[in-house]
Amino acid sequence: MADDKSKQGSGDRSRVAGGEEYEVSHFAKKHGISAEQARSLIKEHDNDRSKLDAAASKMKR
Repeated sequence: MADDKSKQGSGDRSRVAGGEEYEVSHFAKKHGISAEQARSLIKEHDNDRSKLDAAASKMKR
């Protein structure tokens, strides 16, 4: 299912759409990890951006 670009707001910013390649790529680039690592984190921690940011920070160490 495609991301509905017309529905944007704070709720949208708190999530990472794992099905949208551009969001996965942006998240991976932001944290200096591969897209595959980003997808793995999304599968493991759901799509909550704050949890994913914390997990990506630990991964880089």
